[in-house]
Amino acid sequence: MGKSRPSNHSKGNRRDKERSILNGTQPPPSKTRKPQVALDPAALLAQATALVQTGQPDAALPIAQRALALLQPASSDPTHLSLPALSLLGEIFLELGDPASAATTFLQAVSLDPDGRVPENEGGGVEKFLWLAQLCEEGGEESIRWFEKGTEILERDIADLEAQMVTKPKEEETKVLLEEKKRKLAAALCGMVEVWMTDLSLCPAAETACTALISRALAASPNAPTLQTQASLLLSQCDLHEARAVLSRSLSLWQDLPPEHPDIPDFPTRISLSRLLMEAGMDDHAMGVLERLVAEEDGSVEAWYLGGWCASLMAGFGRPSGESEAGDGEDPMDESAWAKDGIKDDEVPKISKESNALLITSREWLKNSLRLFEMQAYEDDRLRDHAVEIVKQLNAILGDVGDDEGALEGEEWEEDSDDDDEVDSEVEDVEARKSGQHGDLEMNGT
Repeated sequence: MGKSRPSNHSKGNRRDKERSILNGTQPPPSKTRKPQVALDPAALLAQATALVQTGQPDAALPIAQRALALLQPASSDPTHLSLPALSLLGEIFLELGDPASAATTFLQAVSLDPDGRVPENEGGGVEKFLWLAQLCEEGGEESIRWFEKGTEILERDIADLEAQMVTKPKEEETKVLLEEKKRKLAAALCGMVEVWMTDLSLCPAAETACTALISRALAASPNAPTLQTQASLLLSQCDLHEARAVLSRSLSLWQDLPPEHPDIPDFPTRISLSRLLMEAGMDDHAMGVLERLVAEEDGSVEAWYLGGWCASLMAGFGRPSGESEAGDGEDPMDESAWAKDGIKDDEVPKISKESNALLITSREWLKNSLRLFEMQAYEDDRLRDHAVEIVKQLNAILGDVGDDEGALEGEEWEEDSDDDDEVDSEVEDVEARKSGQHGDLEMNGT
């Protein structure tokens, strides 16, 4: 017969127990331990993913690394089971501004899935190849090779999905996935066009390669970003008329859509679009794009800068004579135009009321850009110097005209005199640096 359990209801027993604990005559009872959270790699990856999505990549990094350690123990050879962690870690390194570590991580993933046949929901697929095309230090032909591997995988996936559509034509999920794959294929082909137009532009085969690639991209997905790339190619070939037609088609696909519509290109794509529109002399359209961008995100240095520059072009200043939407001419994006056709120190041109309003708007947008430049410690000195140069020219024309009088219809400016003083000081500092450099050159006899 087992021992009877002592009663727990006696106050005396409780006091004796407490006294013995305090006096150290008995070991203290062990504390109730909280149940340990299971070391589940999937749960850790879900937690890390949520942190990345909420803008906390630094907090996500150690969690993803812990998941990788569980999926890929040091004592065993790595397998495709570690692909989800590697893919997430690559993205986290990119968010943290560490492209070298991201590239190393994606290369590890490639070694485990060299043909991209592991399903995407298991960490496989094409993404690692497309990232490496953009991250490889060699660029040029090496970048093209990674892109080609990615497009090969995407074309294979598209063929498989199209075969499924034959047997199940009403399968909505398959339709959506097929369209997504086609968009990715078009984006990858456009990425190759960009490489040929930059790193490999001097190769004899560059133009032929670009023409073939853009044709494939348009066949895959003739969306707005693809049309932008086509327009960029046409501008490089000096086909201004056709470039404008393509840009108009690109705009027509999304400019009347509501703000949250998924077919609206992302912010960087529309920044690039505004530059292309300005290059094509389509200033009104460019300004419309930029106004929408600053309404969505008013902290973009580049959007305010381009809007200020565009407004000055709309007013007829800074663009080489003869360049407009109706005709061809010199490159309207040539920043030297301000020095070439800008305002001389001894003359202030007579301008219309409409142009005056545009120039005031231009100055305000550029000042906003310069304020943000300083606040964010932005690292594009060429952008700043160009903005300062235009502001100097505008000050010579406008003098002390009220800065808010020329705001475009529906806009309101919040002015701060201290901020204005800082911007004016920045203009003076840049000019002083330029003058000092010029003086040094003269003293050296050069």
